[in-house]
Amino acid sequence: MKFARRAASGRTTAALACAVLTLGLAPTLALSAQPAAAAPSANGPKKVTAVLFEWNFDSIARECTRTLGPKGYGFVQVSPPQERIQGSAWWTAYQPVSYKIQGPLGDRAAFKNMVDTCHGAGVKVIADTVLNHMTSGAGTGTAGTQYSKYNYPGVYSDADFHDCRRPIGTNYSDRYNIQECELGDPGQPSLSDLDTGSEYVRGRIAGYLNDLTALGVDGFRVDAVKHVPARDLAAIRARLTDPDAYWIQEAIFGTGEAVSPTEYLGNGDVQEFRYTSDLKRIFTNEKLSYLKNFGEAWGYMPSGQSGSMVTNHDTERNGNGLNYRDGAAYTLAHVFMLAHPYGTPSVHSGYEFAGRDDGAPNGHDVRACYSNGWSCQHAWRQIANMVAFRNAAEGTGITGWWDNGNNAIAFGRGDKAFAVVNREGGAITRTFQTSLPAGTYCDVQHGDPVPGGGCTGPTYTVGSDGRFTATVGGNDAIALHVGAVDGDRPSDNVATVYYSTEKNWSAYRLHYAPTGGAWTTAPGVAMEAACTGWVRKSVTLGSATGLKAAFNDGSGTWDNNNAANYSLGTGDVTVKGGVVGQGNPCAGQQTRTGASFAVTATTVPGQNIHVVGDVPALGAWSPAAARKLDPAAYPVWKLDLELPAGTTFAYKYVRKDAAGNVTWESGANRTATVPADGKVTLADTWRD
Repeated sequence: MKFARRAASGRTTAALACAVLTLGLAPTLALSAQPAAAAPSANGPKKVTAVLFEWNFDSIARECTRTLGPKGYGFVQVSPPQERIQGSAWWTAYQPVSYKIQGPLGDRAAFKNMVDTCHGAGVKVIADTVLNHMTSGAGTGTAGTQYSKYNYPGVYSDADFHDCRRPIGTNYSDRYNIQECELGDPGQPSLSDLDTGSEYVRGRIAGYLNDLTALGVDGFRVDAVKHVPARDLAAIRARLTDPDAYWIQEAIFGTGEAVSPTEYLGNGDVQEFRYTSDLKRIFTNEKLSYLKNFGEAWGYMPSGQSGSMVTNHDTERNGNGLNYRDGAAYTLAHVFMLAHPYGTPSVHSGYEFAGRDDGAPNGHDVRACYSNGWSCQHAWRQIANMVAFRNAAEGTGITGWWDNGNNAIAFGRGDKAFAVVNREGGAITRTFQTSLPAGTYCDVQHGDPVPGGGCTGPTYTVGSDGRFTATVGGNDAIALHVGAVDGDRPSDNVATVYYSTEKNWSAYRLHYAPTGGAWTTAPGVAMEAACTGWVRKSVTLGSATGLKAAFNDGSGTWDNNNAANYSLGTGDVTVKGGVVGQGNPCAGQQTRTGASFAVTATTVPGQNIHVVGDVPALGAWSPAAARKLDPAAYPVWKLDLELPAGTTFAYKYVRKDAAGNVTWESGANRTATVPADGKVTLADTWRD
């Protein structure tokens, strides 16, 4: 079946700066070229990319430290950083004016700071790049460059563009039209198409990529590669100072088309758009049980060379993928993607939009998630906690598949992880067979593992036979993995480092090296709040016998034990006033911060009361992820929830019945703020 490539009629060619979409099947072409370096070798087992679409550089830097590093994301993808045309629509990012790093996302200094900050958090950086074309008109760019079509001062002139200066229309069966002519709709301005067969043009493009590499960029998302011959991209790669840099290329399959995405596997990974459209179809109209052999058996490109995604900035707008409005289907599709081994996954994280062309809100500045229209899907607990699941399961295949023949499935990842996804309208109860070691595991779909042991949510005990019994609600999931176990695990040889906050730094970072191992990239990794007066970071040592460490504020101020560095052992280690000690300084404190919910609400048998809100711990407004309250003091329902000190959050209560039906209480959103110490106590009454 052929899907529409273009937006609704009336959308201008400017909106087509990204590759236009066609989803379908095409024959696989044999290639002699060897695949380029892929993500697994670039950042160890951390393969998942957070695509912070149209976030500015300062916001990305904050998010690398706040969420991406702690949650285990391996990469962050930033929108095209080069000078672009003026305008508020999102697609202006895909009409380059020059290769200067200057635009609404920030300048060169902000970009460099972002890269360095993300590296310090253990997150590598992928830059979205536009190599096929420039603009469709004339004007002033975001760095002040005066340009006209085919004339970009200091970069390109008329001779650097293809002579076929007409839109390609809809003729995707003609390779010449696809790769030698301009991209655009008939009768609309088309995009000036670079002659990538020119040595000069190749040198200019390679120079831009080399400049990004010099600033620390680790890889590239290459836009619209179908419109550039694979040999031209290979020639550009050959000019790079880091020819092994990771590439993930955008190319869409289309039945009967002259250009196949498989042609580009020799240059790097290629995004598998059939994966995206099929996930939407399965999670909205068909049975999850069909996913039993999902992946290469469906005719997809090889898993090790493919990018997988639930959606991206194009498909969430044109209907070829799910989007944030699709509720539980959207969330559960991400859970499945991150639990399943196919491809190198990316999580699109953008903003709410009313129209297809809507640009980023709040000047691209993300001060807080779930405000000013920023969706922050990468931080939703059900999605974010699956990143560690994926990391823990890396290198393992599917084991122990189960389904009910309809919309409930479960599968393991060897002895590392196990997931259950229930798209049924009601709950299922079953004893599941896993290959997990015996133990008690945190369900990371409904809570967070606590460093050093413990969980903020429910746990499940897996017996020596690998079995556990669970009830999984309708449109809900359970996820267990060996990195989230309830209780201390001395055999893991973990050092939990506690550092006193007496210096009153605005940030605390741990820069360390295991005994005999390599140091982290300076300035180190972010530490997290532990209790009053202390921050902490847990480090798995493996066979190492301890740590060498120093501490800093992330901005050049260090405590490195007078240049001698601190010698730390294993277990709970404290550093205060330059003195190394042992033990958990928070063990005797009852100062965990958060909220104590209590709501008076009547129900009928089968109904329960849940709370949902605008922070990940409260489900990010997804009823499927709402937190269930305890009815032990009925008609008062209660829940204690840990949240960081100072968190301001909005929330409402919902009723759920056994069939999964949801009823929201009436009235405006409730709001509360977590104090610096202790918990905010909430005494509410259900509003009919």
